[in-house]
Amino acid sequence: MKVLVAGAAGAIGTQLVPRLVANGHEVVGMTRSESKADAVRALGARPVIADALDPDQVAEAVAAAEPEAIVHELTALSGRLSLRDFDADFALTNRLRTEATDHLLSAARAAGVRRFVAQSYAGWPAARSGPMVKDETAELDPDPPEVMRKSHDAIRYLERAVTEAEWTEGIVLRYGGFYGPGTSISRGGEHVEAIRSRKFPVIGSGDGVWSFVNTEDAADATVAALERARPGIYNIVDDEPAPVREWLPAVAASLGAKPPRHVPRWLGRLAAGEGLTVMMTEIRGASNDKAKRELGWEPRHPSWRQGIPEAVA
Repeated sequence: MKVLVAGAAGAIGTQLVPRLVANGHEVVGMTRSESKADAVRALGARPVIADALDPDQVAEAVAAAEPEAIVHELTALSGRLSLRDFDADFALTNRLRTEATDHLLSAARAAGVRRFVAQSYAGWPAARSGPMVKDETAELDPDPPEVMRKSHDAIRYLERAVTEAEWTEGIVLRYGGFYGPGTSISRGGEHVEAIRSRKFPVIGSGDGVWSFVNTEDAADATVAALERARPGIYNIVDDEPAPVREWLPAVAASLGAKPPRHVPRWLGRLAAGEGLTVMMTEIRGASNDKAKRELGWEPRHPSWRQGIPEAVA
């Protein structure tokens, strides 16, 4: 299959492209920066340079690539997120989830693309009520915190635009929190160093449930989704969603660091903002049962308990 990967030089793209090539696919890697063309070429893909927020450049890139499928892995996460002003931190990623999605879909329709796979997120969009671990049928948060509302809206927009595109097979992958090469949870990564220096406290109850996934496993699942998924939404997470009060001390211990500090919710809100406080205390985890059942996918890192220490070793 001829596949265009948008975001080929990102944390998932660099894992995904070689796997697609190994499976016999012809890959065109789209990146915004000319300086990353050689890196994309080294992964086994033919690079094409385009600004995903420029509709003309996207149209030209897709038309030239003539893909049968597009994989949309565009984000703009630097790893240095304060999350105090949540929507401001995600502003560019939100544009990539809305404007760039529209540009890619429009170009894909003109080119007759038959499969469109897009990255979404399983980490915090679910409603903060009911079961602590949810599947793909669960309602998204009907009333997200004001500081996170634009980011929620961007995810809703992407998922609706892709799954409701009747002219193609639209597939949305809700990845868990990434760890592994190129992420903030890797050797020398920002979050790892924050945990080591006790700058990543447990806020309030620490009841917020987080779902993780190694970037290698996420890439494996993406190949499986491209090749055999039915249209729809899939959670791509490991087997063990866990509350912050459990995973954060365990990761600290695995790093040989002191236990994380605990701060009351009111202090966490003042110091870190409402977005991170909600993530620490209220969000729900995600189930991977559908992806394992329908994609025949099994994460090679089934739990963050072993996966994160390996990633930072």
